[in-house]
Parts: sequence; structure tokens; C-alpha cells
Amino acid sequence: MTVTTEQKPRAQPATGPASVPVEGCPALTVENLSAGYPAAPGAVEHATFTVMRGERVGVLGPNGAGKSTLFKAIVGLIPHHTGHISIHGEDCRTSHTMVGYMPQHEEIDWAFPATVRDVVMMGRLRQIGWLRWPRRADWEAVDAALHRVGMLPFHNRQIGQLSGGQKRRVFIARALVQETDVLLLDEPFSGVDAAAEQEILELLDLLRQEGVTVLLATHDMSMAANHFDRLLLLNRRVVAYGPPSAVFTPQTLSKAYGGRIGVFQDGQQVIIITDEHGCPGHP
Repeated sequence: MTVTTEQKPRAQPATGPASVPVEGCPALTVENLSAGYPAAPGAVEHATFTVMRGERVGVLGPNGAGKSTLFKAIVGLIPHHTGHISIHGEDCRTSHTMVGYMPQHEEIDWAFPATVRDVVMMGRLRQIGWLRWPRRADWEAVDAALHRVGMLPFHNRQIGQLSGGQKRRVFIARALVQETDVLLLDEPFSGVDAAAEQEILELLDLLRQEGVTVLLATHDMSMAANHFDRLLLLNRRVVAYGPPSAVFTPQTLSKAYGGRIGVFQDGQQVIIITDEHGCPGHP
């Protein structure tokens, strides 16, 4: 991805994390987490894992495995019944605000008449406060975030007029402008072409250089095997967590997906084929 430099933001204010990471402290710790909904209280059960600062973790599992539920519990959109969540060592009661979150494409009203700049500004609500107008510093933070993802030249464009890949980059900017260095991205590759997928991966590479921690839910196991430090394989419970070589074994994939599993390795490229016939439950 080439970041356009013809139009610069008016200033480059600090858009870093709201908390200062402690050396050696995990960026995210989840212990014995159970969460769900009234109709599906056990969507996620007893999940435990740790993510270090700057890591890129792919979250995988069949439909209904609880990937979206896990993300919503981490950011505080739904309550968790048991367990503990912390960001940079802080308790979940204060650390929910330290996470940037991008929901699934289908959960967003793309017809809503808002410009790219307006959409990113929505990520500043915690800093602005209710019933208050954005300050100049807020607009500068928005422009800086758009510049980071290469979307500043489109700042006055209606969000619905953008391509699929451009929309994803705008919502990554909205997550970044919340002043956090932990991002949860729920299926950002869904519905985008190969070129847009590559642009998003290149953007994630740039964010890694800045120490940004990313958890990304995806169904593309071959892509995850080749572009992520660790993988979290989920089917309501954590089936496996670790480097792709340890997670992608016939035994663990069969536990998560059932059916027939094929794992092929050609040099550094890993290709995985599953015969998945669906999994009942909440996404």
C-alpha cells in the first residue's frame, strides 16, 4: 500500500495509547472468560490467553464459534459472566476504553450520510464527551489517523462512496483515533478483493512497526497461517493457541471444525482446506 503524501494533516498530534505500556506486561490478558447473550449465554466459555505488545493474532473458528462475542466482551459491549480482562495490566472496569474496535462490515449502515472525517471523529467521543463539539485538537487527531492509513485525501468523501478496502481503512483509522494501541478487527477481509486485502495487510505491517497489537477475526485460514504471529482457534472454548505450526494440526482443526481437514505446506506457504458444513450457534 502506498500512503499518499500530497496532502498532509495540519498537525501530527499524539494519537498513541491512552495508557503507557509497562515493559514486559502483556497488552491483553483474558482469563477464564465466559460471555454470551440471553438466547445463547454460553457463546464463549472459559477462554484464557495472553497477547504481548506488538503481536498480531488471528482469531479463527467455524460459524458460531464465538469470535465476535469474544471481541464484544473485551471492549465491554456485552457483559461477561465469569473471568477477568485486562489491557496493559489494568482491570477490565477501566481498560475497556483502551481498545479500538472495528465491527463486521454487515453491522455498519453504509448508507448513513456521513463523510470519512465524520466517521473517524465518532471514535473521539470518549475524549470529547457527550453534548460537546469537537475541538481543533480532535480534528487534528482525526486527520493524523487518516494520514496513517493513507485515507486523508478522501476526508470529504461520503463513506458509502468508498471501495470495500477503503472503508476498512477508514474504520481502522476510527479505531486508532481512540488513542489506543490494541485493535480488535472483526473480519476486515470479508467482501474485499485480493488487492484490498493486500493493502490492509501492508497497513497492519506499518502498525506493527509502531508497536500496535492486533487481534483479527477471519475465516481465511491459509492467509492467517502465513501472516500472523499466533493463532487463537476458537469453538466456544479455546481449542488451541500458539504459532500457526502448532495450531494447524489435523487434531486441533478436527476438534474445531470437524469434517475433513487438509493441510498442505509448500515452502513457507501453508494451504488449508476444510469440509465445513456449518456450526449452529451465535456468531
